[in-house]
Amino acid sequence: MMTILVGVKWYTVVFFFYSHIMYYLFQGYRSVIHQSYIIPSSHLLQHITSQMSVTQLPPPPTCLHSSNPQFGELSHDQDVVEYIMNQPNVVPRINSRILTSEREYLDLTATNNFFVDDYARFTVLDSQGKTAAIANSMNYLTKKGMSSKEIYDDSFIRPVTFWIVGDFDSPSGRQLLYDAIKHQKSSNNVRISMINNPSEDISYENTQISRAIWAALQTQTSNSAKNFITKMAKEETAEALAAGADIGGFSVGGMDFSLFKEVFESSKMDFILSHAMYCRDVLKLKKGQRAVISNGRIIGPLEDSELFNQDDFHLLENIILKTSGQKIKSHIQQLRVEEDVASDLVMKVDALLSAQPKGDARIEYQFFEDSHSAIKMRPKEGETYFDVVAVIDPVTREAQRLAPLLLVLTQLINMNLRVFMNCQSKLSDMPLKSFYRYVLEPEISFTPDNSFAKGPIAKFLDMPQSPLFTLNLNTPESWMVESVRTPYDLDNIYLEEVDSVVAAEYELEYLLLEGHCYDITTGQPPRGLQFTLGTSANPVIVDTIVMANLGYFQLKANPGAWILRLRKGRSEDIYRIYSHDGTDSPPDADEVVVVLNNFKSKIIKVKVQKKADMVNEDLLSDGTNENESGFWDSFKWGFTGGQKTEDVKQDKDDIINIFSVASGHLYERFLRIMMLSVLKNTKTPVKFWFLKNYLSPTFKEFIPYMANEYNFQYELVQYKWPRWLHQQTEKQRIIWGYKILFLDVLFPLVVDKFLFVDADQIVRTDLKELRDFNLDGAPYGYTPFCDSRKEMDGYRFWKSGYWASHLAGRKYHISALYVVDLKKFRKIAAGDRLRGQYQGLSQDPNSLSNLDQDLPNNMIHQVPIKSLPQEWLWCETWCDDASKKRAKTIDLCNNPMTKEPKLEAAVRIVPEWQDYDQEIKQLQTRFQREKEMGMLDKKTTQESLELRKQ
Repeated sequence: MMTILVGVKWYTVVFFFYSHIMYYLFQGYRSVIHQSYIIPSSHLLQHITSQMSVTQLPPPPTCLHSSNPQFGELSHDQDVVEYIMNQPNVVPRINSRILTSEREYLDLTATNNFFVDDYARFTVLDSQGKTAAIANSMNYLTKKGMSSKEIYDDSFIRPVTFWIVGDFDSPSGRQLLYDAIKHQKSSNNVRISMINNPSEDISYENTQISRAIWAALQTQTSNSAKNFITKMAKEETAEALAAGADIGGFSVGGMDFSLFKEVFESSKMDFILSHAMYCRDVLKLKKGQRAVISNGRIIGPLEDSELFNQDDFHLLENIILKTSGQKIKSHIQQLRVEEDVASDLVMKVDALLSAQPKGDARIEYQFFEDSHSAIKMRPKEGETYFDVVAVIDPVTREAQRLAPLLLVLTQLINMNLRVFMNCQSKLSDMPLKSFYRYVLEPEISFTPDNSFAKGPIAKFLDMPQSPLFTLNLNTPESWMVESVRTPYDLDNIYLEEVDSVVAAEYELEYLLLEGHCYDITTGQPPRGLQFTLGTSANPVIVDTIVMANLGYFQLKANPGAWILRLRKGRSEDIYRIYSHDGTDSPPDADEVVVVLNNFKSKIIKVKVQKKADMVNEDLLSDGTNENESGFWDSFKWGFTGGQKTEDVKQDKDDIINIFSVASGHLYERFLRIMMLSVLKNTKTPVKFWFLKNYLSPTFKEFIPYMANEYNFQYELVQYKWPRWLHQQTEKQRIIWGYKILFLDVLFPLVVDKFLFVDADQIVRTDLKELRDFNLDGAPYGYTPFCDSRKEMDGYRFWKSGYWASHLAGRKYHISALYVVDLKKFRKIAAGDRLRGQYQGLSQDPNSLSNLDQDLPNNMIHQVPIKSLPQEWLWCETWCDDASKKRAKTIDLCNNPMTKEPKLEAAVRIVPEWQDYDQEIKQLQTRFQREKEMGMLDKKTTQESLELRKQ
């Protein structure tokens, strides 16, 4: 358990705003107190004075304790309604938009020197930069005039700022502006300015009033500008201008009309273009929609017929003043800056503080004894410091992570640090079985020649020599990191056999774009929907499928701007993108643009809708009458071998796709031998697919050379384990998970069928036969465990207990070799079903002991398995010697009885294994020699590398 308390010795202002609703009972009449304001109900206002006398009033609530008729503070001839309405915490109007507790604020923290009259520059700013440019360009109207042009009182600060957003060339926009100005004329606390949101495409002719308002704000001072804009907001003015009246006829006294006319008649309309872009991209408003922004708080969009009049502005002003405005103003006044700067500060501080989540105030913890139970690091004397207290259990993973973080903090800030040890009194086992380093440096490092250092380094010093270590990384959820340089086997680090230092270099290869997708009609994920991610020049760089599990999808990307699209085919034919959230394009834009511009997680939400003529179409159907297979079909397959016929189709380009996983140098050695055994027994082109997550740099460096030598293709695939799916902690179980949980999303969508072959397997036949094997409509086919070696009966756990009952006469299948019809697998959403079952069972540590094997066998009723003929996989542990001569593949599976090492078993069981091993070793020796002499065919190697990246 860990607690951190942080304190800072400086002056600061914290405002807590508690929203609550109470009912004020008043002899059958009621008032609603909302956010500390009493709002009298309408029937109270109409009848309270006529139906009851003052002497009948019950004791008022505490909010009215300052005026109690029992103490003579309310006279008998005083109007009760008027008295109540004059109380400081009573508002005259209810407006749900203003009083709601769900509020959205602009980020006003950015600063720059850009303005809205430079549209080209404005377009390249981010959201914060656009807001800063809008704020820089604002000229405000106040009761005394225009504060930015004529300052009457340098010490006067206006704590309430209204930005009126609307199309001022339309009646609704003008009315909103007119009501704001009418309210502002009665208040010295308010300043207002305008943001144009045109309803139509911008032209010189349809922006007459907007241009007039802008010109007045830029050229006029004092009451002239205010009075002129008030005229422009009236309907009779708009009608006269539309009828051809000269705008000069509406000038007001004191107005410099020649200067105004010069700006008004200018053809440059960058300010309107910038305003329109700001409304669309930042405020998320549609064309012509209205809104009010009060001290950074966005109120809107207002409906077309929705009224927002002077009473609403009065209510909004009162709430700001009573809750935060006056308090912030009192502190800003101490800074003694000029009025406009001070008013801007109030607006920005109010927006910043109001947008923060409300929490409890700081609590001081008193520790009576710390002489022996705490580690102390004292701050520098005479300087402001943070007071940090950490309470930790030292033998937990949390303590491992916290310790380096505190050490870095001591280098960055002045802090008084105390670390208390909160140890468990009894431990039956050592909780920590690993060494941990948090890669965090206090500042950027440089080399002596002033160039950047290579990067942060994690060092493990004074390590014990005898244990066998495995090096793992814990990275942010959206990072895909790979090891790029190391000669060592990072899965098996035995320091006693290492001469010097074990070093490994890692690189951040991809950033993940994650998302969730839902059908707006059903509210459910559109199972099987396919997305592509690319650019304008290259629309399809990566693709993926939407899981039924939470509608989740992920796509690999790099920093930059990307376009998300529905994949051409049934996805694009049936669905359209309805809206999206968290993207970098407007919610209703046709193109979904996503910008990856930092290293944080990017999670978007996409809503889709079926096209009108496709409402009854099923995305997973291909036009046939084939239904999803269930228990009865599985029952028939288990006992009859299946009676359904299907045409055997060859894969595109007549290629054999083989998937395999390996981790560590030993299993990579087995993997290369397995590949060679496949290639020696077929004339059909082969493409190998490897799980990239755990391959060593040595293997990835050698595989292009081997591909060129034996004329095969290969591709490295990877998928980040979703954060919402129960995580495995052991590396072996993680690899097992990748063998079964992500088959529908791991491969490009053009791959229809693949074979999985374990790395420690030897192939003795042409795998084209297995590729073309008829699965009778099942999504995948596995080989059952042999039962011919009788001395192993005691180890066949599937013959009794749960498995015997669950399988009900079916075979228990081994996961060392299987064939997957990805088209069928995706069509029946087998991946979603497997992940759903895994999520339920994996919470129990006693379930799924052999994850990659137990899960498909457990799901045999929902995702049927086609049993392959026994000769497709022979294993000495379970199969008798007589059946070996018919074996098409030999698997070096572990023997729980003898526990014989795999290398010894390989040499003894498979005669050709040593020949394959020697051939690969000779190729590796030649590769290393050519590498050292610089003789590698760079062109051929590069072509292989490019193929891998596709």
